[in-house]
Amino acid sequence: MSANLKSLSTAPVRDRVSREEWDVRVELAAAYQIAVVFRWTDLIYTHFSARVPGTDDILINPYGLMFDEITASNLVKIDMAGNVLDDPTGMGINYAGFVIHGCVHLARPEINCVIHTHTRAGVGVSAQKCGLLPLSQHAMRVQASVTYHDYEGIALELDERERLAKSLGPTSKAMILRNHGLLTLGDSVREAVELMYYLDCACQIQVDALAGGVENAILMSESAARNAAEQFERPGRTSSMKDWPALLRMLDRKGIKYRD
Repeated sequence: MSANLKSLSTAPVRDRVSREEWDVRVELAAAYQIAVVFRWTDLIYTHFSARVPGTDDILINPYGLMFDEITASNLVKIDMAGNVLDDPTGMGINYAGFVIHGCVHLARPEINCVIHTHTRAGVGVSAQKCGLLPLSQHAMRVQASVTYHDYEGIALELDERERLAKSLGPTSKAMILRNHGLLTLGDSVREAVELMYYLDCACQIQVDALAGGVENAILMSESAARNAAEQFERPGRTSSMKDWPALLRMLDRKGIKYRD
């Protein structure tokens, strides 16, 4: 059951934001609820963010809510300097979320959504010297372009942002934060969710496969891995138009009020 949170604003959020912002709020809230279903959560920690269309402002979760409490109306809006512009619950934000997400949105202005998780499998692979291996078809969705960032401690220092952005690079949409977790980027909320789904599944598969010893693992050939990666990126891939509506229907069947 959602917490009984009293909004600090007099007018409903939906009435005081643009239609475009509201639509993104709904999609980002859905992503938080999808994370609950897929068990990507870590208490009140980790964070997903989305850019407000036509601005440099970003939406992120209030610091203190479980992911199953996130709705379109209680997301916090901040600017690129971390200033809170709209905080309906008055709970503020996790500063580490601003350090990581603000950095990515600033460095990659074409990116509209960033997802960060601390799943058990994701952290497990982040602690393996080998990184993400070409062990599964799931891995092929991201393995060819995944980047890595070495652990420096909890992301509270602003000077880490330059190094994080450098590690991410200009084109990667998936990064493994060593000894920490996973990060995916998307042109849309849907894309960032899809990439996280594949990346986290690939990590789960790798942890399971390597439990029998790395010497028993069968790695894909370079040609097979390259072919699979290209197939995922083929023009006209229809799953990009079908998976998101299916996920939203799943939330609706469960009676989750993410649109509130």
